[in-house]
Amino acid sequence: MIGLKHKVLVIDDDDDILEFIEYNLINEGYEVKTSNDSKKGIELITKFKPQIVILDIMIPEIDGIEICQIIRENREIKQPIVIFLTARTEDYTQIAGFEAGADDYITKPIRPRLLLKKLEALKRREYKNNNSLSPKLKSIDINRDRYTIKLDNGSEILLPKKEFELLEFLANSPGSVYNRDVIMDEVWGEETIVGPRTIDVHIRKLREKIGEHYIRTIKGVGYTFEDL
Repeated sequence: MIGLKHKVLVIDDDDDILEFIEYNLINEGYEVKTSNDSKKGIELITKFKPQIVILDIMIPEIDGIEICQIIRENREIKQPIVIFLTARTEDYTQIAGFEAGADDYITKPIRPRLLLKKLEALKRREYKNNNSLSPKLKSIDINRDRYTIKLDNGSEILLPKKEFELLEFLANSPGSVYNRDVIMDEVWGEETIVGPRTIDVHIRKLREKIGEHYIRTIKGVGYTFEDL
């Protein structure tokens, strides 16, 4: 089976949703653990060591955004794919999720085929990212294992997962100009629906952290990385 040996952790306060997702994923060969409690779910992340975490964004006590941030800030664990479950489709909810480090989101009610399709697409992209070479640059040293970059002034910066992947993609081909559609497909994946604002927000945050001069906007076209 395609999903064999992949561990999935599902955190949601709705037991019916947990049972529904667990049933469909086990049938596809995934190893699944569930939790209806956010604190116990956080404990399972370090104990179970899942490759994929499916997370309700509105879970009580510690919400999904906070849990995702906890995952992304814990560099001692191998970073899993994080998918948000949400009943909300507002643009700002999507942006908040991606800023926290999510890889994708699925709106409720959940459609099993869509869920499985997204999992497979995310696994393929993760495999591609992990097996490609990091760019060799004059101005920035990129460390994929730690999601850090080291600037030429010696400062080391820890980046959230999506910001890191966006920078790495642009830096792989300095001087090349990429429009938003290409960036969406390469960084977020064809199966992930994100708006232009999501990309613009990530670009703005990168510039705030590494400086304005590395990523240049080509008006009416897209973005390019300059290895100065």
